[in-house]
Amino acid sequence: MTIRWVTGFLDTPAADAPVAEQFWLAVTGTTLSVRRGDGTFATLRPPSGDAMLRVQVVGDDGPARCHLDLHVADPFTAAPPLLALGAAEVMRDDEIVVLRSPAGIAFCLVPWSGERTAPPAAVWPGGQASLADQVCLDIPAAGYETEVAFWRAVTGWEFEPMPDSPQFQRLLPPAPIPMRLLLQRLDDGPAGVHLDLACDDVPAEVARHEALGATVVRRLPGDWTTLRDPAGRAYCVTARPPRRGSPAD
Repeated sequence: MTIRWVTGFLDTPAADAPVAEQFWLAVTGTTLSVRRGDGTFATLRPPSGDAMLRVQVVGDDGPARCHLDLHVADPFTAAPPLLALGAAEVMRDDEIVVLRSPAGIAFCLVPWSGERTAPPAAVWPGGQASLADQVCLDIPAAGYETEVAFWRAVTGWEFEPMPDSPQFQRLLPPAPIPMRLLLQRLDDGPAGVHLDLACDDVPAEVARHEALGATVVRRLPGDWTTLRDPAGRAYCVTARPPRRGSPAD
């Protein structure tokens, strides 16, 4: 299986969706596409380049969360090898296959639509630039090594251990895919997914998010800040330098 593109999906209960979607549009500097799927789905469209984020209204049966979409040539031929690696099939429809990883992280195989141009970071009035370009997989310690092996096999991407931060490891995609994966070992809590933004001035970017309605959960000065959006969904602003310039850079 060859992954052609990766999308982060923001899944929000219906009651919180209007406020949460407006927050993420403002945070990312994107516009909302025409809704589809009876109004359930929409894409956050960047000013240039191909979209990396989508939104979904999931009803009122759970907290706001995230999931990962892997864009492939044919989801139905891509699924069996992943099942052999330890994934479990949740459902399928005419276009997509929904799977769960060995640790229970939900993700989707979706048809690739020719995405190939990475959008540049948005530059804000304070001068800082930011870009949502990383999906973090939050993995309980008991199944961490198995889950890391699974995602390494699924993606085939470059594997980057982080000796200075042993609770993290990265999977770096080949060009032109801009969305990377961070694998985080949890001390406790269930498996899940959250979104990370790269930013070249974390305090200024965090202040911008707070003004838009986010709440700070934890600050690690010089590295990252964890926040919650208006729907209660956790995400991080990190000190990784974002990609500036035109989509062709």
